Amino acid sequence: MKKLYVNPNVKRGHINPELQGHFSEHLGRCIYEGIYVGEKSSIPNVNGMRTDVVEALKEIKVPVLRWPGGCFADEYHWKDGVGPKEKRKKMINTHWGGVVEDNSFGTHEFMELCRQLGCKTYVNGNLGSGTVQEMSEWVEYMTFHGVSPMADLRKENGHEEPWRVDYFGVGNENWGCGGNMRPEYYGDLYRRYQTYVRNYDPKAPIYKIACGASADDYHWTDKVLETVFDHGTGFMNGMSLHYYTLCTGDWGHKGSATDFDEAAWYRTLKATLKMETLIKRHGAIMDQYDPDKKIGMVIDEWGTWFDVEPGTNPGFLYQQNTMRDALVAGINLNLFNKHCDRVKMANIAQMVNVLQAVILTEGEKMIKTPTWHVFHMYKAHQDGELVESSIENETIGVEADSMVPKLTESVSMAPDGRLHVTLTNLSVDSSEEIQGIFAQSPVKSVKGTVLTNHFKAHNTFEEPDVVHTREFKEISVDGNKLTFTLPACSVLHLEVEI
Repeated sequence: MKKLYVNPNVKRGHINPELQGHFSEHLGRCIYEGIYVGEKSSIPNVNGMRTDVVEALKEIKVPVLRWPGGCFADEYHWKDGVGPKEKRKKMINTHWGGVVEDNSFGTHEFMELCRQLGCKTYVNGNLGSGTVQEMSEWVEYMTFHGVSPMADLRKENGHEEPWRVDYFGVGNENWGCGGNMRPEYYGDLYRRYQTYVRNYDPKAPIYKIACGASADDYHWTDKVLETVFDHGTGFMNGMSLHYYTLCTGDWGHKGSATDFDEAAWYRTLKATLKMETLIKRHGAIMDQYDPDKKIGMVIDEWGTWFDVEPGTNPGFLYQQNTMRDALVAGINLNLFNKHCDRVKMANIAQMVNVLQAVILTEGEKMIKTPTWHVFHMYKAHQDGELVESSIENETIGVEADSMVPKLTESVSMAPDGRLHVTLTNLSVDSSEEIQGIFAQSPVKSVKGTVLTNHFKAHNTFEEPDVVHTREFKEISVDGNKLTFTLPACSVLHLEVEI
């Protein structure tokens, strides 16, 4: 029996809802067909947004949405996506699939989507191929209240009042697809461009995010920060980090999303667990320049990346979603909670039909993936206070170089005083008996929800409900202790009243 220790009296930090954020790029069928079908579509929609998709996303309380990219952001020119749709410029999406982008989904449509979702807005600006003026005018177009050229243009295009831009990214992956820049050069450009991302509404300041590193590129983090803190104070509220779980370590052959063995299962989870090392090491560099942790780490691209499904456009990055993805989501969301002192936002890549999507669509059909169900359970952590917790553990696996801890956990206290415990069991075949011990806190009641199935199980359009959550009742209570058996290959959420 493994002991789970929880001390509700010790709070470790605030869990921003944005830790469960999402990302939508003009890539494959994420936006077009996945989210946006247009007002004339036979698929039920509101102002062009798929009703079924929007309702499913509202169920998981999407807190923030990042758009328009991704690599697409640094070739996106926002003026092409406003005004009458029949007059909008068409372009070739050179990054993703070489297909025609007709710009029918632009700034107004994105803001309408966020309105329907009730979520915050995260707009990524074009630093790679765009000008300072272009970025500045976009911010003016979206947020200026009063008389100005861009505010007047917004009104001409049908939106009288300004929108709120909660987060603004100044460039994306500028070490790669966003311009192949050196960190010092990007740091100087960031200082320049962010100057003109104006806060026109002092009551709603824009949270500015600088382009951070890819995976373990600690040199990038150090040199960007050195540059922006040289005769300056950083000029940023957040700094991004991108890290994808790659099962094989080979970008040319990433492995199948559904056809894998136990060894690949553990290699995937081992790769996912590297996220903690990245948070700690990039965080340590940030601490040198920002010891008070005023700059948030923004992990705005994370998730699994496998080979595309056979027969689909390689540039569309469409992959299935199994219990393996569910465990990846649970592990990462627990880690983000545990490091909420530095990590202030995270955005899974991506929302619909791309990479580790929470939703897949095919024509009029829609399915919720195992990852969606994990987000549905974890939404209870949003706006909670991280509570001190730890769990006894053991190492499991089938290959010496891909052994992993069997269990991960995080615990938060909601504003109503209830505790939310989330646990993952990384074993494909071994359950674990657990005793939860709550310091000086007798347990009044507990209820649970579990997601568990065969490690390769997934939902399809023919069988959309193979993987789903069920009520977890197999819990005994004795004073300040809970005893239960955590199934193999599972993610568990317990709501505990003390």
